[in-house]
Amino acid sequence: MHNDKNGKRALIILGHGSRAAGAADDMEKVAERLKARLDYEIVETCQMSGKGFLFPEVFDRCLEQGAAFVLVLPYFLHRGIHILQDVPRMMQEKAGEYPSVEVVLGSNLGFDEALVDIMVKRVRESEHLRDIREMAVPEMEEHD
Repeated sequence: MHNDKNGKRALIILGHGSRAAGAADDMEKVAERLKARLDYEIVETCQMSGKGFLFPEVFDRCLEQGAAFVLVLPYFLHRGIHILQDVPRMMQEKAGEYPSVEVVLGSNLGFDEALVDIMVKRVRESEHLRDIREMAVPEMEEHD
């Protein structure tokens, strides 16, 4: 466990981002629960793109609050191109501006037995839903 006597520890939960309003609400709920369960002085969420706060500004906000250690935990299921290349490059660029701050890319969600339990729960919840042809699909505002 990293513990810097000269600064606070920050946890940033990083999501993909979306143009849809409210898309990050569940991730925000997770962050609130983590604040209560972990001993990080700073817990923030951010997006790679889309609506909401983006990584560079949230990273800077953590440093403004006194963070000397920043753990970025990707709210991603798979180890795709974002986790393998995009996120590390984005973090390296920002970390390069602050050589005295330790910046760590944490593990993505990946496989865990707990996810199997969640999927079983979702299967049971979904078995009683209506046929897709009866589903009203909301209109979304298009963005450039």
